[in-house]
Amino acid sequence: MAKLGFIGLGVMGSRVVKRLLDAGHEVTGYNRTASKAQWLVDMGMRLAPTPRAVAEASDVTFTMVTNTAALLQVFEGAHGLLAGLAPGKTYVDMSTVSPAASRELAGRVTACGASMLDAPVSGSVVTLEEGKLTLMVGGDRDVFRKLEPILLDIGPKATYVGDNGLAVTMKIATNLSLAVQMLAFSEGVLIAEKSGIKREVAVEVLVNSAIGSPMVKYRGPFVLQMPNEAWFNCNMMQKDMSLALELGRDLAIPLPTTTITNELLTAARGMGLEDYDFAIVFDVLARLSGVQTGREGKGQAS
Repeated sequence: MAKLGFIGLGVMGSRVVKRLLDAGHEVTGYNRTASKAQWLVDMGMRLAPTPRAVAEASDVTFTMVTNTAALLQVFEGAHGLLAGLAPGKTYVDMSTVSPAASRELAGRVTACGASMLDAPVSGSVVTLEEGKLTLMVGGDRDVFRKLEPILLDIGPKATYVGDNGLAVTMKIATNLSLAVQMLAFSEGVLIAEKSGIKREVAVEVLVNSAIGSPMVKYRGPFVLQMPNEAWFNCNMMQKDMSLALELGRDLAIPLPTTTITNELLTAARGMGLEDYDFAIVFDVLARLSGVQTGREGKGQAS
C-alpha cells in the first residue's frame, strides 16, 4: 500500500478518505478546519498541520477543494503542497478548477521532478458511499496506469481522457448538464403541479420515467425536501457553470441552456438561497410561477 495524503476534507473529500482507509491505505490528511476531520482521525487517518507536511509524508497526495483560488492557497507558499513534493512523488487534483490553471500547476509539479494528474469525479455523496463514483483522469498515461489501482479503491471506474487539464474539462462538460437537467425537471414538476397533480406524485412519475437519469433519481426528490447539508450548493454549481461558459467563449461554442440555467442560479443567490443544493432552482422557478415551496433564504446574496 502506498502512503497517501489528502488535502480538503469537505463533504466529498472526507468520504473519499473513508473509502481509502477502508481499503487499507495509510492516509495523512489536512483540512483548514481540523475539528471537522476528527471522525477520520478516529478511523486512523493522521492529521498534518500543513499541506506541505501532507506531501512530505506521502507518496501520492490528493487535493479536493472548492475552486481555483482555494487550490492555489494549499498549493503555493512555504507551507504549500508544492514545497513538499519531490522526484518520484505524485500529485492528484480532484477539484473542479480552470483547465488552464490545472495545466499551469502540472508544469510546476513536473519542474520539481514529481508528476501530476487531474482526476475529478462524477457522482454525489450517495454514489460515492455506494461505491459507484466514477473518475476521469488527465495527465501522463503511464502515471495513470501506476495509480489506477488506488483510484479504483475510490470508485469502480477511472477513465483516462488525455493530457493534463482534459479531465477537468470533461468534468465541466458533465456538470453543466446536471444543472440544465435539474431546471428541465423543475419545469416538468411545475407544469404538473399547477395543472392539479400533487407535487410528490409528479416527482414519483418523473424520476421513474424515461427522463430519470441517475442525477434526476437522487436529486429530483430534493424539490420535496432539501438535505440538511447541501451536496453541491448554488455557489459551487455556478462556479462550474461559469467555467463552462468561459470554455464556450474560448471554443466558439454557444451554450444557450447553460446560460439560462446560470441566470436561475444567480436568481437563487439574489433570493438568499445560495446555501441550498443547486436543486433549489426549482424554488426560483416556483416563485416566478406563483407556487409556494415553504423554504426561505438562509442569508443574503454576497
